[in-house]
Amino acid sequence: MTRTILHVDMDAFFASAELTRHPEWRGKPVIVGSGPHERGVVSTCSYEARKFGVRSAMPSRTAYQRCPHAIFTPPDMAFYHALSDKAFEVFSHYSPYVEAVSCDEAFLDITGTVHLHGTAERLGEALRAEVRAACGVTCSVGIAPNRLLAKIGSEQRKPDGLTLMPFEPGAIAAFLAPKPIGVLWGVGKKTVEALRPY
Repeated sequence: MTRTILHVDMDAFFASAELTRHPEWRGKPVIVGSGPHERGVVSTCSYEARKFGVRSAMPSRTAYQRCPHAIFTPPDMAFYHALSDKAFEVFSHYSPYVEAVSCDEAFLDITGTVHLHGTAERLGEALRAEVRAACGVTCSVGIAPNRLLAKIGSEQRKPDGLTLMPFEPGAIAAFLAPKPIGVLWGVGKKTVEALRPY
């Protein structure tokens, strides 16, 4: 039997969590991390801030230079973990096999539960809707025959999207062939540079 794996990734989780407490910040660039004039880095940021080139692990002072009108807020890990617990409770409604990657990311083996929803896509959409209702944040989902492809799938339509990846070997190869090597999970900038001549 072909396995069916779902990867769920909470969209800009820390920033999205802050928006549940500060709805007036919606639509504005929000940066979670050190203050704009402090020595420290960005933990995460909203997609509005990313449009200005702000990224996780960037020095906060650099983030301020790129997006001086952003809202900077310090991280509240206790709050984020409480919201994460709610999300993981939702995940458990769709599979007894939930593997946490971090507080905002998980793999679910839905091989034995797909039939309860008719299709894997319907299961994924139900999970996304329940996360939104229970937590007030969005997530992106990838569904595939293995963890690597499911992870790639969840990145295809971020934020707030779902991608059903190909399951047949030929279709998988055709999907991956035009993609850059960096699409593979675990392949970072240095590895991409090392492989570039090939």
